[in-house]
Amino acid sequence: MHTTDLLVRKDQLTTIRLWTRPAAALADGQVRVQITRFALTSNNITYAAFGDAMNYWRFFPVLSEDGTPDAAWGRIPVWGFGTVVQSRHADVPVGEHLYGYFPMANAVDLTPTRVTPLSFSDAAPHRAELHAVYNQYTRTRTDPFYRADTEDLQALLRPLFITSWLIDDFLADNDWFGTAATPGRPAVMLLSSASSKTALGTAFQMAQRKNIEVVGLTSPGNVAFCESLGCYHRVLTYDALTSIAEDTPCIYVDFAGNAAFRKTLHTHCKGLAYSSSIGGTHVAELGGGRDLPGPKPTLFFAPAQIKKRSTEWGAAGLGQKLVQSWEGFLAAVTQSTPPWVVVQHHDGAQAVQSAYQTVLAGRGDPRMGHMLSLPVA
Repeated sequence: MHTTDLLVRKDQLTTIRLWTRPAAALADGQVRVQITRFALTSNNITYAAFGDAMNYWRFFPVLSEDGTPDAAWGRIPVWGFGTVVQSRHADVPVGEHLYGYFPMANAVDLTPTRVTPLSFSDAAPHRAELHAVYNQYTRTRTDPFYRADTEDLQALLRPLFITSWLIDDFLADNDWFGTAATPGRPAVMLLSSASSKTALGTAFQMAQRKNIEVVGLTSPGNVAFCESLGCYHRVLTYDALTSIAEDTPCIYVDFAGNAAFRKTLHTHCKGLAYSSSIGGTHVAELGGGRDLPGPKPTLFFAPAQIKKRSTEWGAAGLGQKLVQSWEGFLAAVTQSTPPWVVVQHHDGAQAVQSAYQTVLAGRGDPRMGHMLSLPVA
């Protein structure tokens, strides 16, 4: 068996290449997982854009000949499904079907530890200091989220929806930073990149809250799509921000990472109480938060809220809440006319590279969900 990866230049995300080599012999305690399909969304572009700052490049490092991580090339993590095709671990048999965090590749070797009926973690030494949420692999036969007929939507939306759920939960947990304190005057949640899948999941959750108005900010070409979802109270183009009264109590949830627009919003919105930075779909326009009026933008780190709620509710309690909310969201996605997400498959090396460039550039129909797979040789 040969392993094929899509490699990306860390300092120039448009530069990519395929890396194919013979698969190494498995060590004792390892398993080889054939990655059957994985999702590619703007969230993965965020992983690359923040690859050094948030350690995303460290999950699946490209190793130089001397065994040290390559400084120039990286493998972007993605969410997807895989099946164990070789095993030297007594508790993880061949044929085990898994959901989890993979490289953009056709296969990956894992070292299972803390094996339970539900999941295991990868004990690779280079992942020991990285957050446990990303190191866990779920066994689909016992996974309460899993349905065989919705694998594509799970890969595309499940990790993003969990982030969406946690954003909404974090803001509610902090009493909306005082913006919803006035009865009869709803607090305005301003969501940039409103057509992105993480934004629409966040809007879906927020729309169920009282005294909250969810406003989607997007480009002119995506207004109709965002309005069709039914989870935004209003959808505005970026240049229509001034229709929001300056003194409106509001929170900015920034999925785009556009530094110029962030400054415009911070300057206009005098009632801005909190500014949350989530992602970077506008990679070419990323910037810091220096010299901005109002609150300093704060990067949202989902695992921190997971840890907090797991401590308060227990892992089982948190999991139950997430599964219940996920089922409601999935019903909205699939039962709407037209559906919120239409899945497009990209199979093969050329198709995967083309799909990557499309998602990186932010082109295409926002309703489209991209599922990718690399050939096994």
